[in-house]
Amino acid sequence: MSKQLGQKISPTPMSRDISVVDLINNYFTAYNSARLREICQLMSRDILKERVTVGVSLSGAMTPAGFGVSTLAPLIRNGFIDWMISTGANLYHDMHYGLGFELFAGSPFLDDIKLRQDSTIRIYDIIFGYDVLLETDAFIRKILQAQPFQKRMGTAEFHHLLGKYVREVEKQLGVKHSCLLATAYEFGVPIYTSSPGDSSIGMNVAALALEGSKLILDPAIDVNETAAIAYSARESEGKSAALILGGGSPKNFLLQTQPQIHEVLGLEERGHDYFVQFTDARPDTGGLSGATPSEAVSWGKIDPEELPSTIVCYTDSTIALPLVTAYVLNQCQPRTLKRLYDKREAMFEKLQTDYLAARVQSSDTVPAAVADMASQEVATYPCGRVISRNL
Repeated sequence: MSKQLGQKISPTPMSRDISVVDLINNYFTAYNSARLREICQLMSRDILKERVTVGVSLSGAMTPAGFGVSTLAPLIRNGFIDWMISTGANLYHDMHYGLGFELFAGSPFLDDIKLRQDSTIRIYDIIFGYDVLLETDAFIRKILQAQPFQKRMGTAEFHHLLGKYVREVEKQLGVKHSCLLATAYEFGVPIYTSSPGDSSIGMNVAALALEGSKLILDPAIDVNETAAIAYSARESEGKSAALILGGGSPKNFLLQTQPQIHEVLGLEERGHDYFVQFTDARPDTGGLSGATPSEAVSWGKIDPEELPSTIVCYTDSTIALPLVTAYVLNQCQPRTLKRLYDKREAMFEKLQTDYLAARVQSSDTVPAAVADMASQEVATYPCGRVISRNL
């Protein structure tokens, strides 16, 4: 058989002192272990280079298990994550660690009726006191009354302010290892939430609205800022990478930046250059969580020429993320921090300027047939393409 079809598998007995790099490179030989190996090697070889902007989407209950502190925060500190989309729940439970509360490894087979009677919360095999929720809620409501929060804002600014206050609490309590929110604040990594009302953080924001709070989380700001990040990633021959942990709404919010740029704003059409995902979702059910990179090409979310740089590993993110983090920390030099949070306004202005210029240009070059239809009050996209009456 031709050697070009693959690499020879040469199994050797495992030693006592095997390193994580040796383990993954030489013993993850097939199936999803091989996909995980390919992701590790792609990240260390291509993705974690200076000119690549790395966006991470986070779903599933990762932070209650401690992965915000143990894996994501080190990646941020080493410059390996430039921006993030997260479920609100992950950011809420991440705060427990920053505020000094305790969570415990338990069993998935505990009596939930008894747990409720004992005021104990269970997330599968993680348990913690109900008072952790109540005290975290009280902290959120207290700080959201501060003047900086009394305005309309996007979730990146909201989480940046939230991380600032959590970081101050960590210092006061002597918390040794910062949580994800506090680390992102410190290192200028913007974190967005695709569904701000879908978590206890959003629930507390809603409660304060009943008291007259002027805080409004505006999703339009998030859509434009995230598109601006993806748009700016291409400057100076740069590239854009999407690292997807799980699926759900954060995955789509990360990937939709490209259709926002070309489909809606009428600017360049290209797609993300790298797409790697850990998921347990099947593609044949039609859900976004299991949608493949090749399917994303049809939407313009992924550059078709970069399909060889797209990998999906069907495994639990709680297994994959610690391995990937250990691998890249060992194999890659820290990158220069991009501090994209501080560049949000400049990137937004660039996107807005180019969009408005494209609108003017497209209106000058609309075909005659389109112009006739436009005179009949038929809507068009910014790039001049007609919107069908049947939509």
